[in-house]
Amino acid sequence: MRKYAIVVAGGKGLRMGGEVPKQFIPVHGKPVLMRTLEAFRRYDSEMTLILVLPADQQEYWKHLCEAYRFALPHRIADGGETRFHSVRNGLELIDGEKGWVAVHDGVRPFVSQDVIARCFSEVCRHRAVVPVTDVVETLRHLREDKGSDTVARSEYRLVQTPQVFDVSLLKEAYRQPYAPCFTDDASVVEALGMEVCLVPGNRENIKLTTPFDLKIAEALTAEE
Repeated sequence: MRKYAIVVAGGKGLRMGGEVPKQFIPVHGKPVLMRTLEAFRRYDSEMTLILVLPADQQEYWKHLCEAYRFALPHRIADGGETRFHSVRNGLELIDGEKGWVAVHDGVRPFVSQDVIARCFSEVCRHRAVVPVTDVVETLRHLREDKGSDTVARSEYRLVQTPQVFDVSLLKEAYRQPYAPCFTDDASVVEALGMEVCLVPGNRENIKLTTPFDLKIAEALTAEE
């Protein structure tokens, strides 16, 4: 069955404290987004890669590809008003309804090969698969009266990407009107009444959002 990966990279990097969008920031000599795309190509050299970028960042991306001699084949879709609309635009580049599609954050370059393989393996049976990790910190729920209560962390999981789906299912889900509660692809699919399968993720698969995250990224690539 044909495999696809939609890599969504629409951030402006404001929390990084700089002008360069976070997906373009170099980590140990290579832009984050290139590392992310390479992770999926290592898993399957025949996989179709679809990069979703804001239209006003695409020329800069082409310049980076030339500068770094980055020749990995991929198609580009325009980013939308929200992540929901960006993923929808990426799906439009997939012909037909057959196959499996991963949707991944462009600023998660450290997803492991095992996690990608696990998600694609389980999607054959479950049609919707999401990697998660355990919550290791204590959680508190904030009440309307401004008080708070401890909650059982064993009842919660932290959600990662790639979230992998049957192509026909995800296309059906994204035909729904946008709703603010759609915070990731799993929430869009769940709106159809579909159950989502959870599989173990990897702790290194962090979303690079803050300067502290970049320090972790440099540490993870220090031995390259």
